[in-house]
Amino acid sequence: MDTENTPTAEAHIHLRARAEDKELIDRVAGMMGVNRSQFMLSAGIREAKNYLLDQTTLYADAKTFNAVLDWMDAPATDAERTGMQRLLDTSPSSERG
Repeated sequence: MDTENTPTAEAHIHLRARAEDKELIDRVAGMMGVNRSQFMLSAGIREAKNYLLDQTTLYADAKTFNAVLDWMDAPATDAERTGMQRLLDTSPSSERG
């Protein structure tokens, strides 16, 4: 691994685990050639990304999917334009206190 171009971690994450879970993690991390911290961080990030993907992926049959495409291709209704303007006029939650 190229340590010169690897950003330095600046946050700490502390976990408590059962001894048998720690042993399992250490064994698998060793098999993968990484340390416990690298393994835990990689697994945690992967799970977080999978969770977000599950929250943003829609599954639909062909009929429903085509109905959604038709709706998206149609001109916006007055109510949809009003709602979109309301969204555009609202500050992001990250900017609110």
